[in-house]
Amino acid sequence: MLAKVNPAVVNIATHTTTAVRNPLLEDPFFRRFFNVPERRRYRRTRSAGSGVIVDGREGHIVTNNHVVARADEVDITLSDGRVLDAELIGTDPEVDLAVLKVDARQLTQIEFGDSDALRVGDFVVAIGNPFGLNQTVTSGIVSALGRSGLGLEGFEDFIQTDASINPGNSGGALVDLSGALIGINAALYSPAGVNVGIGFAIPANLVRAVMDQIIEYGEVRRGYLGLEVQDLNPDLAEAFGVGDKQGVVVVAVAPSGAAAGAIETGDVITRIGNREIREVGDFDSQTASVFVGDQLEVEILRTGTRRDVRITVEEDLLEKVAGELIDPRLAGTELQNFRDEEEASAGVLVTGIDDGCRAWEAGLRQGDVLVAVNRKTVRELKELRENVGSGAQQILLRVYRSGRFGYVAIR
Repeated sequence: MLAKVNPAVVNIATHTTTAVRNPLLEDPFFRRFFNVPERRRYRRTRSAGSGVIVDGREGHIVTNNHVVARADEVDITLSDGRVLDAELIGTDPEVDLAVLKVDARQLTQIEFGDSDALRVGDFVVAIGNPFGLNQTVTSGIVSALGRSGLGLEGFEDFIQTDASINPGNSGGALVDLSGALIGINAALYSPAGVNVGIGFAIPANLVRAVMDQIIEYGEVRRGYLGLEVQDLNPDLAEAFGVGDKQGVVVVAVAPSGAAAGAIETGDVITRIGNREIREVGDFDSQTASVFVGDQLEVEILRTGTRRDVRITVEEDLLEKVAGELIDPRLAGTELQNFRDEEEASAGVLVTGIDDGCRAWEAGLRQGDVLVAVNRKTVRELKELRENVGSGAQQILLRVYRSGRFGYVAIR
């Protein structure tokens, strides 16, 4: 099995240019007194991880988003020693996945397994490059399924395993004994930073769904159900007349959400698609693979009576996206649609920005609202995406900040 699978697991080396920050050099008086030039200093860093070839014909490789985040260059080393340049197709920070593409022949791909068929106790094998040690294989069992609430990612539905996963294993393959991919290794739990028998992998079925979105659209077009739910304890189950059934109770329904009109507050959701919903973690993890345009079958209990409803998933009007998905010059930013009903205004809100990224150096800050790009009005992310490329040499942003308008130019 390993002879067949190992060539599909690759080493990923990333190169990142980061600004070197020195408090003294940031002081204008210090620079002027000692005649220090006002140029920013940069440092070149290198890190390593793992990846899995999932399509040998197209050259698609799946890895973790945190392996390639903010990388300027990505190199892939195959098991036969070839070193290839990789192109970043897209990422999903919420699930911590990324898709790369290489231009090469004679690539060995791995086949997807059905992660929904896993059971606790099944034997698994982890393959990756821990601590830069190429083609390292460890084995263990599935320790638990559906792990969530760990605070590691936005959407969590991890396979827990005691197969050794260490730094550098991130993005590598978790396979069953037939060699089918059942997970992408993503994280380990250890106060010392090394394996203590608790590792986590992203289920293959979720990986495949996110990968297909990235390959088709360059991003993940996650839908917006517009539901807020809470766990169903015995007292609530009795109050809502559902007996001993498990599920989550709906506490709020957004008027603009896809579920409006089909689901009401007080409904108990027991199944979404083919997955049973027992607790909030199940609901959150299932919404990770709910995409715009999906027809979703939802089983609910309303006043104790079972009902099946169908929901057409719509675009999240308040979606958050990484800036690099809009334009590489916006890398390091996080953007979200913005609405101000009182002032009847709209734009794109900067919800996060990394110190030292290109946009930050140009003057963009968290909390800014982008209202125009390249002299074209922007009311939502869609319009920003459509017009950001019209400025060949730079992005000219009109920004609303603290009650005043101004301009930021990013070259």
